[in-house]
Amino acid sequence: MPCLDLDLNPVQRITVDAIGQPGQRVFYLQGWREADVQPVTVILEKVQLQTLAAGLEQMLTEIARQNPDLAQPSAEYDEEKMRITPPVDPLFRAGEMGLGYDAEHDQIVILAREVVLEDGDPVEASVVRFWCNRQQARWLAAWATEVVNRGRPICPQCGQPMEPEGHFCPKKNGHKH
Repeated sequence: MPCLDLDLNPVQRITVDAIGQPGQRVFYLQGWREADVQPVTVILEKVQLQTLAAGLEQMLTEIARQNPDLAQPSAEYDEEKMRITPPVDPLFRAGEMGLGYDAEHDQIVILAREVVLEDGDPVEASVVRFWCNRQQARWLAAWATEVVNRGRPICPQCGQPMEPEGHFCPKKNGHKH
């Protein structure tokens, strides 16, 4: 497949979501422009989604600190509008993620780059840049945190995810609870 270099500037809508049962979920980042016939979707790892949410929050806090005159975006989102939209046909699995801020246009860019290895060496990879406003970024960060937290419950003893059928806790010498 040829390498893609997509610049969705600006996105009309951007969101993340997970499909599947906790412990077996697949995470997606999806956005589109008004003129797009279908959304642009990439697969993320759970840790990438967690890092994206934290990075967006940190960036928004820093932008607010440096620009106290700017209106602060609300974290209150409409869950129905945050769900991904079919078709969920990912272009690639993101290997590298990045964030940036264009102060002149007051836009945040989320970069997703595919990781492709040939004989162990990195090669040219597809890239998608999702340009969004600060309000969209705040909603995305809040929703991403919610999506991540909807996973498996965490064991209060060892901090590891628990399966629905139980958990062999190392703190309890492997006894199931």
